[in-house]
Amino acid sequence: MTTKNHGIRTSHTGSLPRPDDLLALLRRRDQGTRERGDDDALATATCRAVNEVVQRQADIGLDLVNDGEMGKISYVTYVRNRLSGFNGTASGDIPSADLGDYPKLAARNAQSRTSAERPACDGPIAFQGTQAVQQDLDNLRDAIIAAGRTPADAFMTAASPGVVALFLDNGYYPSDDEYLAAIGAAMRLEYEAIASSGFSLQLDCPDLAGGRHGRYQDDDLAPFRRRVARNIEVLNDAVAGIPPERMRLHLCWGNYEGPHHKDIPVEDILDLVLRAKPATLSFEAANPRHAHEWEVFRDAAIPDDKVLMPGVIDSCTNYIEHPRLVAQRLARFVEIVGPDRVIGATDCGLSTFAGTERVDPDVAWAKLGSLADGARIANGAIAR
Repeated sequence: MTTKNHGIRTSHTGSLPRPDDLLALLRRRDQGTRERGDDDALATATCRAVNEVVQRQADIGLDLVNDGEMGKISYVTYVRNRLSGFNGTASGDIPSADLGDYPKLAARNAQSRTSAERPACDGPIAFQGTQAVQQDLDNLRDAIIAAGRTPADAFMTAASPGVVALFLDNGYYPSDDEYLAAIGAAMRLEYEAIASSGFSLQLDCPDLAGGRHGRYQDDDLAPFRRRVARNIEVLNDAVAGIPPERMRLHLCWGNYEGPHHKDIPVEDILDLVLRAKPATLSFEAANPRHAHEWEVFRDAAIPDDKVLMPGVIDSCTNYIEHPRLVAQRLARFVEIVGPDRVIGATDCGLSTFAGTERVDPDVAWAKLGSLADGARIANGAIAR
């Protein structure tokens, strides 16, 4: 992903709207209400959806595409089908400090929150998802070949150890640290399978930022930074055998429309995040709470081997960004690290939890089109 002389490239952070027939099958699997023939139907519908979503990304002109997470109900709870030890049920929702200040908004958000079940750990964790991962890889490989792409042009997402520990309650391991280590050891097999396929691996890490105003909102800054450092240590260990340039890390404060006034500033954690092994850092840079933080990257010492992947498209609003605005946002980061180390993307997923999109599916695709158009404008300006 650090190949030189490409100019600004474009991508997104993973999830894209799923078709209705696939949604119904995903929900039944997630809720344990599968019907006869559902497994075959789900495999067929997923394969078809991956082909369609990859072709659509290619037609828009995105440089780095993926499977849209078509076979996953969400970016984190999917692990219940790949790891043993997650047959429990989480106890209640994780409160969000910002929404706690605005109870009417919190109640409105609760009415439309994800229907995905949140499992809990109730036994020893071991990886048992070899077949599921391979099916995802096969679907993506077939789709990118059909779209005239190569594995180097594609990526696949996976939940980080820290985000699994953040959202899926621990009811088995004696300590949080042992729980985190067990997740990392198990997920290593998924990470290595993705990397060995020729695709880039994206590690989703909302724990490094969003955890501050969620589960760990009562932490002071120092203990939260220690959590971040430990999560990164476990992550780095899990991907120790994968070249940095084959990986990207997605930093996130929570993909929901809320006040976000209690989000941890990026400057409070950036030094730690830059210690993570993945060469590419994906982060929010378009929404009203974090768009100003490009200045932090300007003033920071960004290592020469790091690629910046700023969100230049807001993933929580139905406004379609003007391509010239996209170009302007990209230009800020080009001035910091140069065009070959910038990948324009979305702040977060456009369908984080299947079927609960904040952004209309047709608008989501239009926003991606604006991203591609904006990058062309920015690259044209550089060429002149």
